[in-house]
Amino acid sequence: MTKTQSATPPRPLSTHDASTYDADPGRGWLLFAAVLFTIIGALNVIYGIAAISDSKFYVQDVTFVFGNLNLWGWLLTIVGVAQLFTAFGISREAEWARWLGIALASGNMLVQFLVMPASPVWAVMIVFVDIIVIYGLLTYGGRDRRSLAG
Repeated sequence: MTKTQSATPPRPLSTHDASTYDADPGRGWLLFAAVLFTIIGALNVIYGIAAISDSKFYVQDVTFVFGNLNLWGWLLTIVGVAQLFTAFGISREAEWARWLGIALASGNMLVQFLVMPASPVWAVMIVFVDIIVIYGLLTYGGRDRRSLAG
């Protein structure tokens, strides 16, 4: 070898350097969960406020097994606010939000089984979405999810 030749070939110019590339396999799963909780939380708050204000949105003269429309409105509003806080926490990668999201999605699955006789196709779709959210939060929601890339 002459002095002008080097033992290693020159590195090609690249915008991505492998040593600084941050592999995060769970980012899409967390983004999906955060967006889902944002949408569902906002809808629950809107439905809750509509129920609290005795809006004509809901069917009149409906018999509730537990409580009345006003009580259900407050429950929906409180759950919706919890879902919005969970979405914010998931987007910030907070551990408390991971577990609260799993609990809220699990509770929503149980509720969908109660709603299934009224709208079976919708309830089954929501159950599958809840399963996907729970999987994403359990698998990729932890602080050590970057270790899964290697």
